[in-house]
Amino acid sequence: MSVPIILGSSSPRRQYLMQQAGFEFTIHKPDVDENFPDDMPVHNVAKYLAEKKANALQPFIVNHIVVTADTVVIVDKNILNKPADFNEAFDMLQMLSGRTHHVRTGVCITFQKVKVLFDDVTVVTFSKLTKKEIEYYIHQHKPFDKAGAYGAQDFIGMIAIEKIEGSYFNVMGLPIHKVYQQIKLLDNKFESTRSKFD
Repeated sequence: MSVPIILGSSSPRRQYLMQQAGFEFTIHKPDVDENFPDDMPVHNVAKYLAEKKANALQPFIVNHIVVTADTVVIVDKNILNKPADFNEAFDMLQMLSGRTHHVRTGVCITFQKVKVLFDDVTVVTFSKLTKKEIEYYIHQHKPFDKAGAYGAQDFIGMIAIEKIEGSYFNVMGLPIHKVYQQIKLLDNKFESTRSKFD
């Protein structure tokens, strides 16, 4: 890339996906709360929070491409964000057990005066989970930093995901195929603009 990249996330899954896609980047975690208006439609929340994180990193966008993202799990029109404790994680996984839910990741990519805001949705179907399986997973993996209290790449994803429609990587926290294309477009635009003045 001609332009240095900042990933506005402390998520190890997002860092891994960006690295595997060939990007070099630095990490700056945005200092924002993850609250959103109570009356906001659930399908807008992930993009809203991704943009909120990008705004917190505003000083960097002049000289860097800044990538921020937020993932939410939606079931019955309810958002399952990161669980606060064991009991909340248990309740979330019980709610997902034997059912289909949606994972929506919003992404905001900013550079200079350009802001690209988009999202991706994956439909995930879980098999029925036992109480012991849920308890084991929470104790062993401590999914308190994961929307919906689970990671697709973890034990629970391996034993419970029966069907997935859409991007698996989106469930991990970043629709990397879309991120790659958007960053490439921004970088090419910068290169073509700079070449006019060389």
